[in-house]
Amino acid sequence: MPKVKKERSAASQRKAGPANSAKQNKANTTASAVRQSITFNKDFGQHILRNPMVVQSIVDKAGIKSSDVVMEIGPGTGNLTAKLLEKAKKVIAFEIDPRMVAELRKRFMGTPFMSKLEIVMGDCIKSDFPEFDVCVANMPYQISSPFVFKLLLHRKFRCAVLMFQKEFAERLYAKPGDKLYCRLSANTQLMARVAHVLKVGKGNFKPPPKVDSSVVRIEPMNPMLNINFMEWDGLTRIVFTRKNKTLSALFKSKATLEILAKNHMIYCSLNDTMVDEGFDIKTKIQEILEECNLCETRSRTMTNDQLLKLLERFNAHGIHFTS
Repeated sequence: MPKVKKERSAASQRKAGPANSAKQNKANTTASAVRQSITFNKDFGQHILRNPMVVQSIVDKAGIKSSDVVMEIGPGTGNLTAKLLEKAKKVIAFEIDPRMVAELRKRFMGTPFMSKLEIVMGDCIKSDFPEFDVCVANMPYQISSPFVFKLLLHRKFRCAVLMFQKEFAERLYAKPGDKLYCRLSANTQLMARVAHVLKVGKGNFKPPPKVDSSVVRIEPMNPMLNINFMEWDGLTRIVFTRKNKTLSALFKSKATLEILAKNHMIYCSLNDTMVDEGFDIKTKIQEILEECNLCETRSRTMTNDQLLKLLERFNAHGIHFTS
């Protein structure tokens, strides 16, 4: 008899639960079925985050408000998507794999979340970004670098919480003098504040990737620096070609000198400026480096302030990095 009473008591508690609990649990049931049946495509960098504690940590770090529109990249089977939908006003999810698009629709169909979810099938790098407040993503490693630059140029967002392969993430927030400091570090930190927020071991994914991952938070700088980004990009491409060489040595490269000499001639022509008699691009560049006291400086140690000063002095002398 006590056993019967216990079973009846449990049944009464289940009956007293929320009326819509079945709908809310449908997404989780569907997700379990998806994990059992689907084959993940490594060509798309599909490594599904399966640890619910890590998923929740990512959502918490994003600081999502009930009025926010969230853009998610590569939602996969929707583990992260489901948590985002609980917090946000709307989630716009970019997914390149038609199979995953179908599974997402199955997972959320008939749930309260479906009206808040917009799925965009296609390549986010080739697509225009919608208006959004926060970007959250478990990034496919193949598109990490182009996505970061596209995101930073978009600028109209509050923050992004993104998971990358560990070494790529470390490059984003590396400081001058660090082993991993590079052009990616300088370019990213010119336009945004970047902070490491979470380490994620490879065992938290299915299938497990070959390396661990890290989550970073990116916040765009406001106001943005008033500079020519094409010029900046041209300069950083040169100085980080061999980041352990001195600037003096880097700017003696024949190919670099030819490009800069050509750009100088075009600049003078467009501005009706006579090229000085006896002008020598190699000599002029070395004079500018001496003026900035950077001849023996190596790019791996240069701060963005030093790079900006160098760019300003080059441009002031008619030396440009775009034609």
